[in-house]
Amino acid sequence: MISPQEIKKIVDSYNSSKLTVGVLGGHSALDVLRGAKRAGFRTLAICQKGREKTYAQYFKSREGKGIVDEVILVEKFSDITKPSIQQELRKRNTIIIQNRYFWVYCNYKEIENNFLVPLYGSRELLKTEERDQPKNQYDILEKAHIRIPKRFSDPKKINTLVIVKVNEALRGYERAFFCASSYEDYTTKSKDLLAKKKITEKDLKHAIIEEYVVGAQVNMNFFFSPLTNELELMGTDTRRQTNLDGLLRLPAPEQLEVLKHLKPKMIETGHISVTVKESLLEKIFEVGERFVAATKRSHPPGIIGPFALQGAVAAEEGKEELVIFDVSMRIPGSPGTMFTPYSGYLYRDSLSYGDRIAMELKKGIQMNKLHLMCT
Repeated sequence: MISPQEIKKIVDSYNSSKLTVGVLGGHSALDVLRGAKRAGFRTLAICQKGREKTYAQYFKSREGKGIVDEVILVEKFSDITKPSIQQELRKRNTIIIQNRYFWVYCNYKEIENNFLVPLYGSRELLKTEERDQPKNQYDILEKAHIRIPKRFSDPKKINTLVIVKVNEALRGYERAFFCASSYEDYTTKSKDLLAKKKITEKDLKHAIIEEYVVGAQVNMNFFFSPLTNELELMGTDTRRQTNLDGLLRLPAPEQLEVLKHLKPKMIETGHISVTVKESLLEKIFEVGERFVAATKRSHPPGIIGPFALQGAVAAEEGKEELVIFDVSMRIPGSPGTMFTPYSGYLYRDSLSYGDRIAMELKKGIQMNKLHLMCT
């Protein structure tokens, strides 16, 4: 593992007046780059060849427009770890903002042990998103005493509606989720997916089977500052998923007809901004604070900057309770969080995640504590 001292040495060697904010070109990159550009930082997108036009053309900085100052093209995203690319990044005084792409396309051990470029946020916590990792997100949630869905280690014990979280065969970073209400139902549906080569036996063996929580789904998008030791709620949203969203828009008879020919899929395609009633805010902050405290114990110094707890509000036995079924240990993929009012309640004007990250970087420079937020 690259030590904090090594990263601090690099950060201290940077010209902080010419800092570059860099990000892999995808997921939440535009949100990050807009915030950095507004704050006066140089902006850089590292793009895979054939997937660069959004950054190198459509939103490129020119004539007072655009937000992407520079693009580094690589054959594949994982090339960001090549020594020559690392050297280019350091030469530009670059701090990398981690997004989902960064950890999907790059090798964990390579990033942890050999990537000598400062990362904004925790270098070690990102792998805990993956459910097949030891001491993963479930372990942290349990230690934080946050309710998570009941899990089934044996499909034969399924006695309620469950969701089976299994990776796709074609795209291992996407999940071929399916629901089942019994072992027989599980067997029928998994055999069908195996026959169609949508999943593999290996992926099915490592799938997570958990109760399907019936409730209003909401993603709680947070920001934790090591400079102030404060937790902030940036916004709340929910997911749009294909082809599930299209199916839900059909009347029930048509749904039944369509389901004869295709299976529901839950592939994320976007987000919708939502709000929560004020009486839930204390509960939301409480689970966020417990989660931050748990990460400090399990992976010191703990979570830094943006993260999200994704779950549902379950109404059971006359009370509402938050149930968390997924965690993002970095910037979430929704730029729409700024269109909910919560960051505005704190800062009086609503902020995007990109704005908030840039604010934190500027404050770190002013306080000479940039190393506290980089690993």
